[in-house]
Amino acid sequence: MLTLDRVYHASYVLRNTARRTDVIFAPSLSKDGEVYLKTENLQVTGSFKVRGAYYMISQLSEEDKAKGVIACSAGNHAQGVALAAQKSGIKAVICLPEGAPISKVEATRQYGAEICLVPGVYDDAYAEAIRLRDEKGYTFIHPFNDEAVIAGQGTIGLELVDQLPDLYAVVIPIGGGGLISGVAFTLKQLNPNIKVYGVQAAGAPGMLHSIQEHKIEALDHVSTIADGIQVKAPGDVTFDLVSKYVDEIVTVTDDEIAAAILRLMEKQKLVTEGAGAAAAAAVMFGKIPTAGKKTVCILSGGNIDVNILSRVISRGLIMSGRSQRMTLELVDKPGQLQSVATIIARLGGNVTGVTYENSEEGSDVNGCYLHINMETRNFEHADEIRKALADAGFKFIS
Repeated sequence: MLTLDRVYHASYVLRNTARRTDVIFAPSLSKDGEVYLKTENLQVTGSFKVRGAYYMISQLSEEDKAKGVIACSAGNHAQGVALAAQKSGIKAVICLPEGAPISKVEATRQYGAEICLVPGVYDDAYAEAIRLRDEKGYTFIHPFNDEAVIAGQGTIGLELVDQLPDLYAVVIPIGGGGLISGVAFTLKQLNPNIKVYGVQAAGAPGMLHSIQEHKIEALDHVSTIADGIQVKAPGDVTFDLVSKYVDEIVTVTDDEIAAAILRLMEKQKLVTEGAGAAAAAAVMFGKIPTAGKKTVCILSGGNIDVNILSRVISRGLIMSGRSQRMTLELVDKPGQLQSVATIIARLGGNVTGVTYENSEEGSDVNGCYLHINMETRNFEHADEIRKALADAGFKFIS
């Protein structure tokens, strides 16, 4: 049974393992609300996952501990289980799909786990983990659908009530539902008036669909840059808890998540992964009512793959109107490029790239296309530059 006493016990068990992460004010996320960030991206292993994994392992019998534990993950859960097992002095085997990023594989290995790379995708790695569990007698550590794991995640709720006593709402990312189940249960037990909002990626809304259908529904396909919440279906335990304790679930797009990652880096000096920025994205883009309210977003993790970080930043720049690409049709004669550049510079834009090509068949024989990449302050600034170019007689193709 999941009880408040069990969450308090988890907090006691975790006192020397998990950090009590800071809550910081984030005025840049909302113009009319008082928004804070719970920085689980700065947690040990870079994610909240160590809370649930460590508490679950701590509750195993000595016999089960002697046999070791096994998990399946290509991300934060793997590192959480590996560290928890290392601190508990027991063996951990982590099954990962062989295409998992090298950085995540090595991070998990550094915590002392035995790595089992499995050909195929996540489902293949999961099947192998279950096979090894049955063959070797390992205990399988589920990433979300386990009451001990959920109790461990619920310790975040205890911290929030202490850190922000007059809290109005909490915004929490949802994948399989372990984090929001634990936090929502804990908060509602302590103060039923606190609102709990869940956030899913628009490309992986498994929990939302299940809640809407009043039964667990597995999606056929999921796709999102927020790989930490890229889950096809919730578990039965998390589905029941979310149904009972979560007030509303909203979705955010990948572009909105990318914009939130960029905002958090620039304004708060915090690095988050896609899942970690989902709650902030929901607030930034008005999915959650925050006007006049004290609201906290849980930044669930910071383990973004550096190989995709630049692409995410590029998407964030486009989404926030700070990176523009436009194409002009010009007459191929001296001074045209200079005239365009002069207007852009006069209005404070910064040209970062220029390409030129002859016009297509059917266009003016002296015509050419000028493709320009430029930095702008926002969409309004970009519109101002476009209008000035149009007023000067330049023709836009895109």
